[in-house]
Amino acid sequence: MPGRLTLLIGSPRIAPGLLTRAAWRTLEDADALLARDPDEPLAEALVEAGMPVTHLGAVAPPELARTLVGDAASRTVVWVGSADGDPGLTDAVASEVSRLPEPPEVEVLVGSWDVPGSRLLDLVAVMDRLRSPGGCPWDAEQTQESLVKYLLEEAHEAAEAIESGDRDHIREELGDVLLQVAFQSRVAQEHPAQPFDIDDVAGGIVDKLVRRHPHVFADADASSPEEVERAWEQIKAQERAAKAGHTGGEAGHESLLHGIPRSLPSLLAAEKVLARWERTGGDLAGLVAPPDLRRARLRLRPRPRHAGPRRPRVPTGCVRRGPAPTGGSRLRRA
Repeated sequence: MPGRLTLLIGSPRIAPGLLTRAAWRTLEDADALLARDPDEPLAEALVEAGMPVTHLGAVAPPELARTLVGDAASRTVVWVGSADGDPGLTDAVASEVSRLPEPPEVEVLVGSWDVPGSRLLDLVAVMDRLRSPGGCPWDAEQTQESLVKYLLEEAHEAAEAIESGDRDHIREELGDVLLQVAFQSRVAQEHPAQPFDIDDVAGGIVDKLVRRHPHVFADADASSPEEVERAWEQIKAQERAAKAGHTGGEAGHESLLHGIPRSLPSLLAAEKVLARWERTGGDLAGLVAPPDLRRARLRLRPRPRHAGPRRPRVPTGCVRRGPAPTGGSRLRRA
């Protein structure tokens, strides 16, 4: 009676012991478990679980297929897949069984699947390889400061791609932006005093999203986008008040311009200033502003920002344009 050959494959991005119940049942019922090398993650996990695994070494696919099919002629055999997916093995097995009058039954059993976001692990691994000794000399010499121009460039290219509506172009440019995040995070691991890595970056934004969406992750109420925005600003203000010594970004803004990046394009910076002004109700009394801003005349139209293309003017004296070192234009603090 012909036996059975099972080719067990799984995602290399999932912990090797996390297998489906069907996979574990097949492993438990098999007469023999075969693998390539003892350091293969899945084979190693099975040995740690008390299952004996025979290692065949680095064998070419045709020879390996003959061995597996022959061994499964009268018993149940499981080939424990390698991390590289054993390229060429399934084709070699198909070729081998096709020439036999009574071949063993062959099945491919998927023991684990990639979860959404799994390819991000590949990006982290590739970035680490490029940055590590023996990797890319250009990547190895970069600093967080030297990469800033690429971060800005890729962000602008992604915005342009989105405006174009070209889906392939959008996907590609978003990937380039993602690369900059991964690259910066990998470089940051090597900081001598304050290192952080991609997990710290991801963990920080996850925590922030959960904190600022209590209507989703807690028992707060917010039934409209306007209520969500108000709650967001209130939570952000509380976070700012709890921080000390952080001079940028979310550290808080005592003036309309505080925390707005100097490299932000003028129109986006003006939009942010105007949004802050609107959240004060048009009253700057609660903001600590320089004398020229406190004395500034406010020439504002009554139309809200979302009413149409004609937007209220930014408070006079809040911002003025100055030449940027790159030849473009950017905001300069008044």
